[in-house]
Amino acid sequence: MTFDLTAPISHLITRNILIVDDHPFIIEGYKNAITRYNPKEYDFRIAQAYDCRSAYDLLEDESTPKFDVAFLDISMPAYEEKEIFSGEDLAKLILKKMPDCKVILLTMYTELLKIKTIIRTINPNGLIIKNDLTFDELLLAFDKVMKNGKYYSQSVVKMVNQSPHNSIEIDQFDKQILFHLSKGTRTEDMSQYIPISLAAIEKRKVNLKELLKIRSGSDEELLKEAKSKGLF
Repeated sequence: MTFDLTAPISHLITRNILIVDDHPFIIEGYKNAITRYNPKEYDFRIAQAYDCRSAYDLLEDESTPKFDVAFLDISMPAYEEKEIFSGEDLAKLILKKMPDCKVILLTMYTELLKIKTIIRTINPNGLIIKNDLTFDELLLAFDKVMKNGKYYSQSVVKMVNQSPHNSIEIDQFDKQILFHLSKGTRTEDMSQYIPISLAAIEKRKVNLKELLKIRSGSDEELLKEAKSKGLF
């Protein structure tokens, strides 16, 4: 992780920005766009991290300033020891520590359930599908968020508007978890068949039970409810 400690110019408004992405060239693209936004009005101090662990360390550092805006990629190398598995978990941590920070999430996910879950659990100020992303799109999103608005990219808006309000959809990993549960596979053995960690599998099971309103918390009830809704 790195942090730009260049002293702000006194007559400009200072804004602290966090960018977390595991692709350095993408970070540079974001920085290029941000620094071109109203340069006569703002001085942007940009911190960057490349995975969940370096972002966590930065957020836990007492010398780190409060961030005004955070750009977070959703899919990044996890920090399993602290149960930070994605940009979503980082967003929750940021909003807990810095409730005034505006969060912009960027993702390659296009599954409806995933998008709706992000909106429901994080309620980000910005949500952008990376396939929608252009330089102008990023500037537009940043402008809206800086002006206390929300920005959802075109694909997000289209998915949310076209989906039935009561629809339930799950992604491929969730389907694999349900499948292996139905076959009697123990949770601790599932990572042999599903390419995610045991901790991530356990977290997904909890999320599935919340989604399907399983009050008992049992795997049997989860399977029964998921099967009744045709989820596997």
